Amino acid sequence: MNTNTTPATEAPPPPTLLLVDDEANILSSLRRLFRPAGYRVLTAESGDEALELLAAEPVDLILSDMRMPGMTGAELLAIACERWPDTVRILLTGYSDMSSTIDAINRGQIYRYVAKPWDDGDLKLLVRDALERMQLKRENERMTRTIAEQNEQLKGFNAELEARVAARTKELSEALAVADKAHRDLRQSYTTTVRVFCELVESRSPILKGHGRRVADLARNIARKLGVGDVEQQTLVLASMLHDMGKIGLPDEILSKPFSTLRGEERSAVMTHPARAETLLMGIPPLREAATIVRSHHEYFDGTGYPDGSTGLAIPRLARILAVADAFDSLQLGTMVGRTLSPKDALEFIVANRGKRFDPSVVDAFVSVGVLLKPERANTEQRLRPAMLKVGMVLARDLVHADGYLLLSKGFVVDDAIISQLLRLERTEGRAVIVSVA
Repeated sequence: MNTNTTPATEAPPPPTLLLVDDEANILSSLRRLFRPAGYRVLTAESGDEALELLAAEPVDLILSDMRMPGMTGAELLAIACERWPDTVRILLTGYSDMSSTIDAINRGQIYRYVAKPWDDGDLKLLVRDALERMQLKRENERMTRTIAEQNEQLKGFNAELEARVAARTKELSEALAVADKAHRDLRQSYTTTVRVFCELVESRSPILKGHGRRVADLARNIARKLGVGDVEQQTLVLASMLHDMGKIGLPDEILSKPFSTLRGEERSAVMTHPARAETLLMGIPPLREAATIVRSHHEYFDGTGYPDGSTGLAIPRLARILAVADAFDSLQLGTMVGRTLSPKDALEFIVANRGKRFDPSVVDAFVSVGVLLKPERANTEQRLRPAMLKVGMVLARDLVHADGYLLLSKGFVVDDAIISQLLRLERTEGRAVIVSVA
């Protein structure tokens, strides 16, 4: 016996149709129409028989004749609406009295009505479209439940983060003499936490590794060129590192495809991620400004973006900057169009969309930053033990523990407290700690 076989993924069951008509020849005709399409077909010759079937097993769509002895199609669909609201309801009617049909639609919240005699092709297309809409609705409900579960998880993260911040604030208030130093260190603590969130998002796809950091660095350089202040620059960096946070709940197969190649329903799912990220981040007070920027980073200057269709200067300025930085890196990764672009081609794409996708002033600043023309700077990086560190040195690389978790992020400014903690770490673990500083 072969014990190495893996279970195959079960295909979803075919949709179930319930056809209701008191005329056997019509039921037979409908059955012949729909069975070749792969549907599971049930039939009933009266409203009472249809209700028995509905109570016995799940049905995705009811197609019922209007005029039947006893219970009419309108009465049947009204009851079905009340008891099984998720089942799609379609009415076949031969009545010339439109008011009766309209009343039936209102009472049963009927998806569509079809006049008899019907066109087979049109009826098959209508049923297919109705089932696709029902499936999309179910998927949206599933995604909503997933987001709710993630929000519950995020509450736990928030509680832990708030506890860490409270402890850190108390420690800084006792150790530091001036309030502005405490504020900088607190912001730095949040940056480290954001870095962890960023790596959580990027772990979903190998090609995304480092994407958030590259986007943040480029966005900050553009912001400086535009004269953006230091506080807003820090908000922009946080938003850049978290701009893909809303993709956590998306399936892996969607994340692996370029946006331009996605099918309609896949594209709709991806287009929810800026708003979902805002929802996730709004629960953390220090990240609320960044959350607003993240929501708008896929808005286009000409108003054709998402999720709100904002136009021009109505889009937050920092979001307009983030849009250019994100696009430049995404084009090179191949996650935006169907192929990877060189830096030169990515630059040309952004320039070609000046005033369309992107704010002209941001594009001009981006070009003037000279991302393609910067010469390599001499490597002044030093690798030092904690005893050799001095206050004010800046980390040139992330400091990662031997077990793989992040201790300090690139750009962290060394102070006495950090030096003491690193010395203590060396003593406790009995191994050398090497810190790369610029």
